[in-house]
Amino acid sequence: MFLPVRSEGTPMRQPVDRRAFLAALGVTSLAGCLGGGRDGGSGPDTPGAVTEGGTKTTGGTDDVARGGPPTTDETLPLPMDPEAIQEEAVSGGPPKDGIPSIDEPSFVEADEAVETLDPDDPVFGLAGEAETKAYPQSILVSHEICNDVVDGRPVAVTYCPLTGTAMGFDRGETTFGVSGRLVNNNLIMYDRATESWWPQVLATAIPGPWNPEPSVRSLREFRVVWTTFARWREAHPDTAVLSRDTGFAKNYDRDPYGSYNPRGGYYLPESGTMFRSLSDDDRLPPKTVVVGTRAAAGAAAFEKDRLREERLVDGELGGDLVHAVYDPTLDTGYVYLNPDGATFEYHDGKIVGADGATYTPASLPLDRVLAFDAMWFAWAGFYPETTLYAR
Repeated sequence: MFLPVRSEGTPMRQPVDRRAFLAALGVTSLAGCLGGGRDGGSGPDTPGAVTEGGTKTTGGTDDVARGGPPTTDETLPLPMDPEAIQEEAVSGGPPKDGIPSIDEPSFVEADEAVETLDPDDPVFGLAGEAETKAYPQSILVSHEICNDVVDGRPVAVTYCPLTGTAMGFDRGETTFGVSGRLVNNNLIMYDRATESWWPQVLATAIPGPWNPEPSVRSLREFRVVWTTFARWREAHPDTAVLSRDTGFAKNYDRDPYGSYNPRGGYYLPESGTMFRSLSDDDRLPPKTVVVGTRAAAGAAAFEKDRLREERLVDGELGGDLVHAVYDPTLDTGYVYLNPDGATFEYHDGKIVGADGATYTPASLPLDRVLAFDAMWFAWAGFYPETTLYAR
């Protein structure tokens, strides 16, 4: 089903104080969401090669020259002018670095992580060439950013609990921190070299109080897989797992927003948002999970439940044909450019091409584009002209 989505200037919800919301949930210990501030550090020197969804370029802008994160030559689409996005930003409650990023992460083996993780607990998986790591949602909900090094490459693994988005970025010589501001309920990061604001989903610099005229460029991204601990461990038995030994006194057994295992509280698909959204598109419940992909020419979203049911879904991205594929091993989706309209079928857990060759969901003979899980309200707000493929 092809459903073009356009926003017609729907009214915005009034902002809600996050402290009041968490208190209303009965959370007396607010975990890391309202934690104290800390100083940021800097990481190693240069980023490695970019994987899925990235562009092999270091940018070359003044901000990059000043030690800012590496960026791409092609800027991702924005829902409005950067200055207008800044005007939509609201305080999330905590101040700058009030939600402390993890800047010196430590890791444990998967066999040790079973002491604190249940099989169905969400983790965000990163598979490098030599290293494989899992970042538990139960830890990142209190920190939102983990500045790490994988395969010698300085990276940031980021998570916004309010929009259900886990994303990875190259950080170059700097680190990312939590600004304390939100737009469309989404985390606004800042880099500690130039102090530019970077809304996580948009991955593009906007003006902010600490850098009012940043170079408007998009970050280099890579895929972080939202899956469960059991699924990731089975696929990657040698994975390292982010340790609870973060240097902060946090209760990582309590999620201040609710629960993903089982799903409850803020994470229920029908529940409302905490802050005003940029869209009131109601064709899906606001927190329905979609697998979204975007490029300079446009955006597309595939309802994740439809992918689970049909396994293969054709669509368009900015006028280009794409092919979305479900991966039952990790319960995730991949999106490929499909300019020639190649056809595939699912048989016994394998994908079969027209020539009879078989593939895994992650290895189709097409160019894969970056795609990630997001709550529908957030995706529709940031990409009001997105195409939607729903049941």
